[in-house]
Parts: sequence; C-alpha cells; structure tokens
Amino acid sequence: MRVWIDADACPRAARDQVVKFALKRGFEVVLVAGQPVARPSFTCVRLIVVPSGPDAADDYLVEHAVPGELVICSDVPLADRLVKKGVSALDPRGREFDERNMGERLAVRNLFTDLREQGQVGGGQAAYGEKDRQAFANSLDRILTRLMRQA
Repeated sequence: MRVWIDADACPRAARDQVVKFALKRGFEVVLVAGQPVARPSFTCVRLIVVPSGPDAADDYLVEHAVPGELVICSDVPLADRLVKKGVSALDPRGREFDERNMGERLAVRNLFTDLREQGQVGGGQAAYGEKDRQAFANSLDRILTRLMRQA
C-alpha cells in the first residue's frame, strides 16, 4: 500500500497527517515535487524530485500510481487523470475525487479559471484551518480503510 502526495501544493498539516497514519498502519508515503521539500525523517517516507517543467510532477504521479493506491492532490485535472486510471484521489481538505463528481469538479475549476483570467474574481482558497485538517483526517481514514480491505 502506498500513498502518493503532490507535495508542491499540499499543506504541511495534511502531509503530517498522512505520515501519522502511515506510522500507525504501516504503509509507504511518496512525496513527489518539482523542487526539494522538507521530508519527514521516517523510513516510510520517500521524496522524489522530478525535473521541473509544466506538469512534470503530475505526469510522474499518473505514470507511477496504480489502482489500490491513493494520491493526495489539489489539482483537479490531475485528479481526473488518476480517477480515469482507477487510482483513488483526495484533496487536502477532505474531498474525495471520484467518477461521480469529476465532471462537476472540472466544470467549477474551469469556470473559476475563466473568471480569474477576466479579473472578475481573485485569490485562491482560504487558509488551511482546523476544520480542513479534521475533514481531511476523517476522509483519509475512510479511504485507507476501504483500500486496505480491498488489498
């Protein structure tokens, strides 16, 4: 069992939560980033730094993650590619990506991209808070339990 993390965009609190679960449940965590990031010094955690370039980390995750594994990512197009491959995907705020919600998630993402480009909305997501951390922990527990049962 492996959990992959798109480490360039994942909040540290979410990464730390995944490592806690890995230490308890005995699975590997693989951080994938386009630049060096802090890696917890546990043997169950690996860091892979991919060559920089557009979507290099995304492409690596899609190429290497397999069904039965989980990827933590905020990137909706990346999640869509993973879900189509049969890989579970979860955002750091606790929202699971799946076949049922991908169309809606992509449409909302594209709408906000268009609105930002037109200058009609600004900024990004709100700061990562305790409510997000708790929602993520609950979803992570549920998904890991499901995946470990299937293994």
